[in-house]
Amino acid sequence: MPKDTSPKCELCGGKIQGPSKTVRVEGAELVVCGQCAKYGTEVQKPQTSRPVRGPGQAPVKTSQIRRQRDVFDLIEGEIVEDYGDRIRRARMEKGWTQKDLAMQIKEKELLIKKVEKKDLIPEDDLRRKLEKTLDIRLIDTPSEEEKAGKPGRIVPTLGDVISIKKVHK
Repeated sequence: MPKDTSPKCELCGGKIQGPSKTVRVEGAELVVCGQCAKYGTEVQKPQTSRPVRGPGQAPVKTSQIRRQRDVFDLIEGEIVEDYGDRIRRARMEKGWTQKDLAMQIKEKELLIKKVEKKDLIPEDDLRRKLEKTLDIRLIDTPSEEEKAGKPGRIVPTLGDVISIKKVHK
């Protein structure tokens, strides 16, 4: 008997009829059927097509291709929860429309709309442009005073716990 290779919905477990959708549900990205897509926020996947290069052109460097954010991108600090509201408020204080802001930072208006609605987390280069143009902070980093004001607290790691248990046996 041949093995069933049709894609299955990661939410309901049923076969996916038609195109599948990738949605974020409670922070997890799932490939779901059209019916279950309403239970999450659709995730925009970057296009997988590579630019075609003509003869004599240098190959595209991998650093020039946009990549998805990962854990290491958050080392600088986490983006604030209300980033969409902060951007909208700062834009409106300047009396700009979304189109005006897009023109100021040389980006598409649709990108500004998605960021303000929190459908899209801004990449670092876009975040920096928005921060500079609107004179706002979108990264939540503890201030030096907060760091200095709290006494150092040593939290044992799993390795420490294992070592302690071995010593006591």
